[in-house]
Parts: sequence; structure tokens; C-alpha cells
Amino acid sequence: MAAGTVTHHVLAGVRAAIIDLDGTMLDTVPDFHVAINGMRGEFSLQPISADAIKLMVGKGSENLIRTVLALDFDAAGVEQRFGQAMDAYQRHYLAINGQHSTLYPDVEKGLAAMKAAGLRLACVTNKPIAFALPLLKLKNLDRYFEIVYGGDSLAKKKPDPLPLLQVCADFDLAPSKVVAIGDSSNDAQAARAAGCPVLTVPYGYNHGHSIHDTDSDGIVNTLLEAAHVISMQN
Repeated sequence: MAAGTVTHHVLAGVRAAIIDLDGTMLDTVPDFHVAINGMRGEFSLQPISADAIKLMVGKGSENLIRTVLALDFDAAGVEQRFGQAMDAYQRHYLAINGQHSTLYPDVEKGLAAMKAAGLRLACVTNKPIAFALPLLKLKNLDRYFEIVYGGDSLAKKKPDPLPLLQVCADFDLAPSKVVAIGDSSNDAQAARAAGCPVLTVPYGYNHGHSIHDTDSDGIVNTLLEAAHVISMQN
């Protein structure tokens, strides 16, 4: 169905949740903004806006850096500079990781409510694991998650279903018992392919598209609302 009111019955029997990071728990665009412009400065390129960057995030670092370079170079030029740009970006990002990013409303309350309801929690992000783990720790969110997978933890990343199916296997639960919660079509496509129910939040980064156009089992305004909707069915 098109996202909108939540299709409650699909959440019956849910025992665990897989939650995305960037755009779902944290507004990390300000971190990306600083790191990308730091990298661009090393190539003597003009800085770009946070709004431009917001449209580029969500598909992993390699995609992000190629997209940023493509603003100034042709395909051959992008590949020629990619390795050096990636190194510079990672250096800048690790130096400021989490310093400019902020929690979305009711994220901690939502995670606490899910834990209190007995749900097992995993974080699956396309962010490299070396960025994701320190960020979760800095924001005091790491304590909620039994499992964290980054974009480079497994052979494939979202929208491929592999990371979600891996969590289901880790938890020894059928995909129908594990709800995915995210802010973009990447999350929804991965969940659909894995056979997991999926809820979307309306405030994140969906590659410039309305989340209402994404095929999900409903939109929840906050993770706390998601916790309530899941609890109501269980």
C-alpha cells in the first residue's frame, strides 16, 4: 500500500525491530556537510550546501563521494580522484563524527519503549561501521542495540535484503516477526524484499522524494509512535 495510516495487522507477532540510523535516529547532514566540504577544499573545489548533500545521502559512502565529485568532473575524472577523495572524506568525517549531528524528537524515548515492550533491537545502516559505532556510542544509543551492521559489514547493503535477513537469522526470527523502521525507499525496498513489515518516518532523507510515495506499511511521526503502534498489536 502507499504509506499513510498504518496497516496494523501486519505488525501482529512482531518481536524485534531493525532501525536505520541517518535520517531516522539522527540528523547527520550537518556532519556530512563539514566532512564533504573539508574534502572538497583539498581538491580546491567550492563548498556545497547542506541541502544539496541531503539529496545525496543514504546509499553508502562510495555513492556519496562519487555523486559529490560528479558535480565537477566527468566519469573518468571521478574515478581518477575517487580513492584520494574517499580517504580525505573519511579523515574529515572521523575527526568530527557526531559533533554536528542531532537526535530527532523522541528517539531515545522510542527505543526505551521498544526495549520495555520486550522487542529485540538491531541497527542496520549504510554508513560504514567505523562511522556508525562511535556515533551510536557518542549519542548514548549503542546500549539499546544487540546488533549493529554498517554498509560494509556484510557482502551487500540496503536496498538489498541481505542485512535485514542476517538480523532475522541472528535473532532466530521469521522476517514477518521483525519490523524495519527507516526514512527512505532504501529501507522500504530492503524490507519488502526480505519479507519484513516496514514503517517509515516522514522527516529524514529520501533522496528528494516524498516518503508518501514509498511502499510501506505506514508512516509514524516518531520512533515513540512506532513503539506504541507495535505494542498495540502485541
